[in-house]
Amino acid sequence: MGRMCSCDELILWKGTKPLIQKPRVQFTWSGNLTPHQKKAADELAESISQNKNHLLEAVCGAGKTEILFAAIYNSLKAGKRVCVATPRTDVVLELYPRFQQVFQRITIHALYGGAEINNQFAQLVLATTHQLYRFEHAFDVMIVDEADAFPYTYDEVLQRAVLKAKKPDAPIAFVTATPSNKLLKQRNAENWGYSFIPRRFHGHVLPVPRFQSLWSYEKVFQKNKIPQKLQAWLYERLQQNEPFLIFFPTIELMEQATPLFQKIESTIDSVHSEDTDRKGKVLELRNEQRKGLLTTTILERGITIKNIQVAVVGAENPVFTSSALIQISGRVGRNIQYPTGDIVFFHHGITMEMDRARNKILEMNRHE
Repeated sequence: MGRMCSCDELILWKGTKPLIQKPRVQFTWSGNLTPHQKKAADELAESISQNKNHLLEAVCGAGKTEILFAAIYNSLKAGKRVCVATPRTDVVLELYPRFQQVFQRITIHALYGGAEINNQFAQLVLATTHQLYRFEHAFDVMIVDEADAFPYTYDEVLQRAVLKAKKPDAPIAFVTATPSNKLLKQRNAENWGYSFIPRRFHGHVLPVPRFQSLWSYEKVFQKNKIPQKLQAWLYERLQQNEPFLIFFPTIELMEQATPLFQKIESTIDSVHSEDTDRKGKVLELRNEQRKGLLTTTILERGITIKNIQVAVVGAENPVFTSSALIQISGRVGRNIQYPTGDIVFFHHGITMEMDRARNKILEMNRHE
């Protein structure tokens, strides 16, 4: 929101509330839901119609976005204003074209830092949770996608912004693959609606991460070399012509490594939260104009690229929590044509978070 001082004025609209006409919204999605998806979609729509909070817990790649369509469509038809909020800009950028294609003849806004300002009144708003500071009692339905993502889970101000942006009696639907203990306790205590999907939409199990030691990798990079095992993994991806993501624990280490990778393959680049060209680089990877990207945890969610292979460098670093590692693993095998793939945690010592992530994935795979 930019810098603010105690002498700045905050202006709140006290005039007539905008009148929402029931639109002739055109719903153009023609796909089919799996039985798991259909059950969850019906349960979510039922909760929303009753103004009841709902928790949708679904594994990465379960098709959570498609599950939301029915509840959103019913709300829009009823003349309600809907907000889909998420902590990550990348998720907004991923969802916006999909929602434009599915919900036509209505105004949809995508709000994130640096987005173009549109003064039309939008009945459907996709926004980062930071952008909800702009609203007060504005939405009849609030959906928080990726409800476990940083910084939302750690920032009570963002959580209050969600409550402030919705109308007092409006329901909230939380959507996540890795719900926090706080969210699960709240769901039980307040008797929310609940849906659980343990399988991806294509029916295949989640790829299980493998652990690979990469001793003293930081020292190797400092010597302007790529660790041997990581380099072998890279060459295999290039030989197989498979797109890839390599996650790094810090921007500094990633930027140190980037020119070393570019000596091997010039189209490899890096992205992080402050990278203004992040959207373009991801699009180039999706369009097969790049072989791969080095990234921080900024791309742990909200990105789907067919046949992507993934490596984590320094998986023992505290920045890689179990939920982050589960989300990173969830980038692999999302496409029905490529339901499997390689996810490797390169590490300088196995941590409890790494074990928790793998055990949670194995537990999900045991569910029918």
